Amino acid sequence: MSKQPADRLQAGPAPLVRLERVTKRFGDQTVLDHLDFSVEAGRHVTLIGPSGSGKTTILRLLMTLLKPDEGTITVAGDRLFPAPERQIREVRKKIGMVFQQFNLFPNMTVLRNVTEAPVTVLGLSRDEAEARARELLDLVGLADKCDARPSQLSGGQQQRVAIARALAMRPRVLLLDEVTSALDPELVAGVLDVLRDIARSTDITMLCVTHEMNFARDISDQVLMFDSGRVIESGPPEQIFGDAEHERTREFLSAVL
Repeated sequence: MSKQPADRLQAGPAPLVRLERVTKRFGDQTVLDHLDFSVEAGRHVTLIGPSGSGKTTILRLLMTLLKPDEGTITVAGDRLFPAPERQIREVRKKIGMVFQQFNLFPNMTVLRNVTEAPVTVLGLSRDEAEARARELLDLVGLADKCDARPSQLSGGQQQRVAIARALAMRPRVLLLDEVTSALDPELVAGVLDVLRDIARSTDITMLCVTHEMNFARDISDQVLMFDSGRVIESGPPEQIFGDAEHERTREFLSAVL
């Protein structure tokens, strides 16, 4: 298979997510340096690289938790940045994210955690939101936990609720930010199995930051290697993990595998 050029994914004429010359600085530190890449609808793209290389910053920009200093971001053909605040809020509805920490509402049941945003943000009826939530909780293996509180669940179960909650918003793209890093090792496999099932059984677009290289190899259509705010190599997982071109990629993988 031919190699993909660094800094850009091979994409069709209308990618679902596009970053063009995006720069983000924190003080004197440039975290993203005129970054370009595109993600096609339905693709599963994993970002790998050392800590501080800019991977999570991309997710936080797409979630509108940060704003770029330069460049443009579009999602499903609509401008996310720069754009008026009202448009940013509308485009943001197309994006779901699962964080390292579960961020569940401790005073709400599992079912209420999953239904709250679809009712208040999307305007779904309570019955419609609950029907969708029950389907998703079944998908993540927690159909019997609808009435439980987060404190009654293990960390892995809480993260699976967080995945269901993100999917309940029916996003076009799902962002996954080191979703197993806060879990005890014995709980990691269960969460990753849920995400593998979602990747295989749905057409949702995924953009994932992870240090779980076997997971990245399993679910990814495309893997991007980041270093110092730039994509230095990109390609299908068999290329990146089996025949990486860039010496920095080979060094990183030898350290983490």
